Amino acid sequence: MLIELIGFDLFRIMHPLITPQRENYLLLTLAGIQFINILDFMIMMPLGPILMSSFGMSTHEFGLLVSSYSFSAALSGLLAATFVDRFERKRLLLTAFVLFALSTLACGLAPGYATLIVARGLAGVFGGVMGTMVQTIVGDVIPFERRAHANGVVSTAFSLSTVAGVPLSLWLANHIGWRAPFIMIAGLAVFFVIIGLRILPELRHHISANKRAHPFVAMFAVLRDANHLRALLLSALIIFSGFTVIPYITLYAVRNVGISQHDIPFVYLVGGAATFITARRIGHWADLRGKVKVYRLVAAAALLPLFVISQAGIEPLWLWLICTTTFFVLVSGRMIPAMAIVTSAAQAKLRGTFMSLNSTMQSFAMGLATTLAGFIITQDGAGKIVGYATVGYIAMAANVLAIMFVSRIIMHDQK
Repeated sequence: MLIELIGFDLFRIMHPLITPQRENYLLLTLAGIQFINILDFMIMMPLGPILMSSFGMSTHEFGLLVSSYSFSAALSGLLAATFVDRFERKRLLLTAFVLFALSTLACGLAPGYATLIVARGLAGVFGGVMGTMVQTIVGDVIPFERRAHANGVVSTAFSLSTVAGVPLSLWLANHIGWRAPFIMIAGLAVFFVIIGLRILPELRHHISANKRAHPFVAMFAVLRDANHLRALLLSALIIFSGFTVIPYITLYAVRNVGISQHDIPFVYLVGGAATFITARRIGHWADLRGKVKVYRLVAAAALLPLFVISQAGIEPLWLWLICTTTFFVLVSGRMIPAMAIVTSAAQAKLRGTFMSLNSTMQSFAMGLATTLAGFIITQDGAGKIVGYATVGYIAMAANVLAIMFVSRIIMHDQK
């Protein structure tokens, strides 16, 4: 075990492609891939009012449409755990990316609700593998002492999605139609596949070190480790606490807070701009001050916007922007130190399999949270959202559990 870990660290130090400059290019490329992946998922939520009107959907049906992506991603993550460490990282990532682009294009061409939900499910299958591989490559290449910063750089994908991707997609949806954003995302995916072919290094060091009798050996090895199980549970709690609230923010803003659909892009523009600044600072702070300590502080602060967003009444746009921007900064900011903690909980030789299972847990928690909230939330006779406050309390409770649980995670890479 010690020899394998030493060899693994020597690879990261001595790999000829991973110079400081190449490391920056690598992180920016991974952030670009995550940008496409996150934007494809995120765009469904602000498109909610438009899609519900176009297809005559209820809140339950909209929740199923959003969660179809998540449950499919959970299933693909579980399957990927049986083979992800058997393949070279770059080839697997880019193959999934191409299939993801085709699935997203199918979303834009879907003639009805049934075909759209199938296309969303396929996008989730390949998007889940992509998310796993991005985090695995970060864990493979970036040393522990810089990993939170690296996660902060990759997490700017969320910021770019909200500050640029979502507003542009909504502008296209408002002026051309709801299909336009998906076609745009598919085109961007092709562009980043070409960049990935040039920038991403081949990573195959893990293959020869992991000879297995059957594909479930690695999965069982991960699940036998109690620390792995604690890290997976922590990851699921964090995601669950956010995605009970997140998918319905736009619906609630339009129906209850009184925000115009045409003003929704400002919510994502301002919130994304703020997280673009704060993501890397949170990552640097976590590396400097301690990942567990910073996670607890940011997660505790996130309780306030979780409460306010789910309780708000009629508000002017400027006040709603303050609420949602604080929400974006703190709720998404928790994930930066959290992912550094979770990634470092994995044994190095099992990191790919562990991250596949982590992706499964996150996606399942996301789908469960969205579906549960969809059954709690209803519309009254005037079209207003009812039950969002209850969803907010559930989110806060899950967040508190995660704060209490994080100290039980052992970080193997910690020096």
